This record gives sequence, C-alpha cells and structure tokens, in this order.
Amino acid sequence: MPKSSLALGNLRGFTILMVVAFHSFTAYLGSQPAAQPLFDSPPYSWRANPILDSERWFGFDLFCAFEYVHLMQLMFFLSGLFVWPSLLRKGGKKFLYDRFLRLGVPFVVGLYLLMPAALYPVYRVSAAEPSWAAYWSQWMGLPFWPSGPMWFLWCLLALNIAAAVLYALAPRAGGFLGRLSAGAGGDPSRFFIALVSVSALAYLPVSAVFEPWQWVQFGPFAFQPSLAPLYVIYFFAGVGVGTHGLEHGLLASDGALAQRWPLWLAGGGAAFLLWIIPTALIVNGYGVVGLQIVADLGFVLSSATICFALMAIFLRFATSRQPLLDSLSEHAYGIYLVHYLFVVWLQYLLLGAPLFAAAKAAIVFSGTLFLSWATTAAMCRIPIGARVMGGRRRELVRARAR
Repeated sequence: MPKSSLALGNLRGFTILMVVAFHSFTAYLGSQPAAQPLFDSPPYSWRANPILDSERWFGFDLFCAFEYVHLMQLMFFLSGLFVWPSLLRKGGKKFLYDRFLRLGVPFVVGLYLLMPAALYPVYRVSAAEPSWAAYWSQWMGLPFWPSGPMWFLWCLLALNIAAAVLYALAPRAGGFLGRLSAGAGGDPSRFFIALVSVSALAYLPVSAVFEPWQWVQFGPFAFQPSLAPLYVIYFFAGVGVGTHGLEHGLLASDGALAQRWPLWLAGGGAAFLLWIIPTALIVNGYGVVGLQIVADLGFVLSSATICFALMAIFLRFATSRQPLLDSLSEHAYGIYLVHYLFVVWLQYLLLGAPLFAAAKAAIVFSGTLFLSWATTAAMCRIPIGARVMGGRRRELVRARAR
C-alpha cells in the first residue's frame, strides 16, 4: 500500500480517537451551566452537551475548543479523497447504491434505535418519573427528532449525492478539481491560501447571522448553518486532491507538506490563538469594534492550518503499518456510529462518583473506546455488519477469494 494511503489510514484512526475524546470530555467543561437543562424545555441545550457533571476542569474547554475549529472539516476532507476515483471505478449508480447502504442505512438505524437509547440518561437526570414510558412520551413530544452524531452521516450522504450528480452532468469536473490541486505537492501554500480565501468568503457572511455553535434542525436533519459552507468546501477540496492522486500532489509522502511539518504545526498553534483570544474576549463582554471579524478570520485560518499540520505530521511520521492503528482505522466508522451510546451512559453513571473531572473523563474515554471498538469488531463478524462498517475487511476478503 502506498505510504500516503497508510498515513491517511492512520490519521483516520486518530481522528476517530479525537471524536470520542471530544464527546467524552463535554460533561466536564468549566464553561457549561451549573445545572442540567430540562429535557423538555427549550432551547434543548442538552443536544450539544447531554450530561453536565459538577466536576469541571478548564483544560477540557481548551481541548474541545481546539478540536472544534478543525475536527469536522478534517473529517469531511478525508471523506472526499476517494470519492472521484470510486465514481470512475463503479459508475454513478453503483456508487450511490454503496453510499446509501454505507451511510443511509446506518443513519436510519442510528437515528431511530441508537439515539433514543443513548439519550435516555439525559431525561433521567431531571425526571420526576424516570420510567421508559414517561421518557418515550416526552421524546415524542419534542419538536424535532434528536440525531446526535448521526447528523454527519446525512450531510456526508448529501455531499456524495452532489458529487455523483456532478459526475453525471460534468464528467470532466473531477479532472478540473484535480488540476486545481496539481501544484500543491511542491508548493502547498498556494492551495492553502485558496482554501482559506474561499472559506472566508463563505463563512464570514453566514457567521454574521448564526453563532458557530448554533444548530438548525428540520425533523431528523440537523446541521450547523455557520459551518455547513466549510464542510462543503473541505469535502470538495478533498475530492480535488484525491482526483489528482495521493502520491503526486498535496499528500505525497515525500512532498513539501510533509517536509515542512514544523512550520505547519507552529502555524496551527498561532492560528488557534488568533481565534481563541478574541472569542474569549467577546464571550466575556468586550464589545470592541471589529473583534468579531478577527475571531471569524481566526476560525477559518485555524481550520485550514491545523488540518494541514495534522496531515503533514502523519505523512512525515506515520507511513508504516501499525497493528493497533490498522485495527482502529478499520473499525473507525463503526466506532463513530456507536460511541455516543456509551459516552452518555458512562457520563451518567459517574455523576455521583467521588472522583475528579480528569479521572471521570479518563474512565469515560477509555470505557467508550473499548466498548465501541469491541462492539464494532463483533458486528463486523456478521456479513451485513462487515458490508456496512468493515471497508478494509471486505476488501481483504474479496482479495483472498480471488
């Protein structure tokens, strides 16, 4: 397997670790309200932070803020890398069939089975009648269907459909996107500047209307309106890079991006400060003219710089097979699908435990990772589970069969 593919597989596994850590730590953020919000009362803030523990540590706020500015953008970028080659190999109909099976079916199962089970503890924290029947009655009375992390699946499916439509209407569009990223292997800065510029043009007008953490939901379909344009941009940026080829462009294992990883790492830290400092001032009531624009530009710059820094580090240092990371990458999708169930229940069960926030967070993170990983591995032993979640496992099985 090419070095770039190995590095990206390892990065994919690492990204899922960060997703699990992010959700595991949200119960212990110092910036959250002191009291658990009521399940049936607007604005239903438990959708973002389901469980709130009395034990807090500000270090988790910094970690979650750092992940917030880039994590989903990176996931959409990585998701777009293999879209156009897959379209060329399978054709539009087969591609869409596979996408509906891999994204649409888990979205429906996760939405209507996993999410009610995962969010039951949120209701129990403040419920006078903690029975499942009472919970279900309040659940059905909500003006929306809570989707939790399942929102990513329907958004990604929609973007895959858009890519398939583009392939059908303009088959040469992939080549055009690939040419835009063709020179990035020798000079990533041009691609970076283009990505930041387009992101800023899309993000700044929308961020003037919607807060970065604001959600909009229509039935079961939730999304963040201020960040949605960035997700589209990063996805199609990934499509362009993947079309040109991983070993010949931006993600070449011996390219300029990998070689200059210290500069991207330092730039990521500086860009994060450019966002977090003005954002903290705004939250604390400092209404300086133009401060919001600085924060918005810092957000866009942080997203791109940190994504580039992570890719550079993995391209430089993670281009070999590691059994643990191989397994994590193979089961990453399944871990994403089921992890929220374990996160919320473990946070709930630890509410009364006489432990510091760091200890509780460590238990939730390690317990969720182990249980999600084991659940996914078990489900991949079933043919339909392997078909939906075990991408690499399926490839290996087919290769052996030949």
